[in-house]
Amino acid sequence: MEIIQIVGLGLVATVLVLVVREQKPMFAFLLAAFTGLFIFLYVIGKIEAVITVLEQLADRSGIPSIYLKTILKIIGIAYIAEFGSQIVRDAGQESIASKIEFAGKILILVLAVPIISVIVETVLGLLPVGS
Repeated sequence: MEIIQIVGLGLVATVLVLVVREQKPMFAFLLAAFTGLFIFLYVIGKIEAVITVLEQLADRSGIPSIYLKTILKIIGIAYIAEFGSQIVRDAGQESIASKIEFAGKILILVLAVPIISVIVETVLGLLPVGS
């Protein structure tokens, strides 16, 4: 039960942050940021198994690997943007956090354009011609 360890680490770090915040707010922020980074790096390793399964499914279904890689990049951008904005939000910089989220959304949109165009072309190819 890895989630129990992660929640336990989060709770201990939260108590430490609350204790340290009164005396040294910068250390409290660093403690929160490193805890978040540790948890992020711990769980990011679990994604490799999911990616392997998705690649196998894409190979069996005949989906070109470029589309799967693009979707995985989109998911990665979403996770990293969310993680970064949460750390910045923890530091009390709501405005910068919003900008990070906005940048993530723009990058996701840019990566999604080729997939959207293929979907539209596929749908147009299914429609009857001439009417």
